[in-house]
Amino acid sequence: MPPFLSFENISKSFGSHKAVDNVSVDVSRGEIFSLLGPSGCGKTTLLRMCAGFEEPDSGRILLDGVDITNIPPHKRKVNTVFQNYALFPHLSLRENIAFGLRIAKRPEKEIQAEVDKMLDLVQLTDHADKLPAFISGGQKQRVAIARALINKPQVLLLDEPLAALDLKLRQRMLVELDGIHDEVGITFLYITHDQGEAMGISDNIAVMNQGRIEQIGKPTEVYEAPRSSFVAAFIGDTNFFEGTVTEEKGTEYLTVKIDGFPDVTVFNDKNAHKGDPVYLSIRPEKFSVSVEKPAENEHVNAVEGIVEEVIYMGSHTRYWIRVQDYRISTNRQHIRYALDEKPIQWKDRVWLSWRTDDGYMLERYAAADEKLLILPEE
Repeated sequence: MPPFLSFENISKSFGSHKAVDNVSVDVSRGEIFSLLGPSGCGKTTLLRMCAGFEEPDSGRILLDGVDITNIPPHKRKVNTVFQNYALFPHLSLRENIAFGLRIAKRPEKEIQAEVDKMLDLVQLTDHADKLPAFISGGQKQRVAIARALINKPQVLLLDEPLAALDLKLRQRMLVELDGIHDEVGITFLYITHDQGEAMGISDNIAVMNQGRIEQIGKPTEVYEAPRSSFVAAFIGDTNFFEGTVTEEKGTEYLTVKIDGFPDVTVFNDKNAHKGDPVYLSIRPEKFSVSVEKPAENEHVNAVEGIVEEVIYMGSHTRYWIRVQDYRISTNRQHIRYALDEKPIQWKDRVWLSWRTDDGYMLERYAAADEKLLILPEE
C-alpha cells in the first residue's frame, strides 16, 4: 500500500541556516505519526510546509497521491491545531467551532448539526455558549481540535498542542486526543519535543536532529533499539559505554573489553568482529542493583561500583554508581514495601548486573564529555 502522506527529499533554508535538510518521511493513512526533537530541529518547519505556510526549497509533498507542494493552504485538505489555540475571544465555543463552515457558506441547518457532533465528540456540549475566557486550557485545546476537525481534513496537524498545559492536564489530554483519533480515524501528524507525549500517543515516530531524520520507527523500536547516541539519549535516559571486541562467541554474541570492567558479553546484532570498536547504550531500568554479588550466569554481566548519589522517587529510587570513569544511572523499582528493606545508601559498594541482550550496540556515536548523557527538558 502506498503511503498516504509523503515528504520526498524536502529541504528548507532560512538565510544561511538549513532548517530541514533532505528529509523523506512516509505516513500511513489513519495513523498518529509524531515528529519528535529538540527546539530548532526542523520539525515545525516541516509541519508548516505540509500546511502550506512555508514552501520547500526543494523536494515535494504528496497527499493521497496528489502533489500539494504548491497548492495554497486553504485548498489543502489539511488543518492545523496550534499551541496557543488561536480561538476567537469574542465568539462562543459553538461559534468558534462553526467558523470554518460559515466561511464555506454551508447551510445553517448543516452547520448546527455538525457543530453539535463536534461538541459531543470533545465533551463540551454543556459549555457551548461560553466564551473562551471562561473555560480551562484543556477545554480550549479541545475547542481548537473540534474547529479543525469539523472541516473534515484528510490530515490534522498538531503543533506542540499540549505544551501550554500543566503536567497532569497534559497526561489527561493525551488520553483524550487518542480517543478522539479513534473516533474520527483520520491521519494525525503530531509535533512535539516531549518524549513522553510522542511515546504515549504515536503509532510511529521520526526523531529529528539539526534538520535531519535520525530514526523512524515504532515507539518500542526507537526506545529499545536506538540507531544513534542522539536517539538513545533523547528518548529517555541511557548510559553510554565504549569498548573493543576481544572475542567472537559464535554468530550471536561478542566479548567486549570496557576500561575498568571485567569482560562483558554483548548480543552481536551489528555483525561486529574482533578488534572493532563498540558503542553500547544501556537503559537505567535494565540494571539490577544489589549489595550481594550475583551468581555467575553466562547470560548476565556484573560489575562492582560505589554509590555516588541516591534520589528517592516514591515508586522507585534512582542511583548513580561510579565504576572507574563511568557514572552509571540506574533505577530500582519498589516492588515490595520499601520500609521492610535495608536501603542502599551513599558510598555503599554494590553490584550492577544486566542481561547480555540488554546492552544495545549503536550504529552512530557522538562522544560526550560525560559517559552518562542526560538531555535537559525544554
